[in-house]
Amino acid sequence: MSGTLLAHPATNMALKPGAVAIPALSSHVRPALVLAEREARSLSEAATREDVGRGGVFATTPACIQVWDRPWDSLDAPGSAIHLGSVDWSYDTPVKHYVTIYRAMVTEQGVAAGATTLSILAQVLGLTGVPVDGARVTMPAPPRRDPFRRPALV
Repeated sequence: MSGTLLAHPATNMALKPGAVAIPALSSHVRPALVLAEREARSLSEAATREDVGRGGVFATTPACIQVWDRPWDSLDAPGSAIHLGSVDWSYDTPVKHYVTIYRAMVTEQGVAAGATTLSILAQVLGLTGVPVDGARVTMPAPPRRDPFRRPALV
């Protein structure tokens, strides 16, 4: 699966123009929530099905899933849609094909609309059926980091 991310070509994920927001609230998920390959793939596929350009309220990027209040007016412009917040993640952490969710954030417009970091996290996890409360208890322990994997050079 060289050059793929969760069985999808990496070129399918890109930042949507105008979709960058400044957080008004941000909460680190501690301990980080690790989704196994099956749950990670399910989350990615569900977010793609519910994309803002397809009538949904989610925008998937390589680093997060954004939550919007309504679908975008067009494929590349939010129009009147309001970015409520996002859930930040890392792919292939702690091992290949796993996803680690480490932060939830809410925009200023999201706060005004009544969103919280917990409600944004719950909405995103709801795509996979993983409950926000108790998720860490029911998820299997992630495998140990591959001792032969080299750290990225900085």
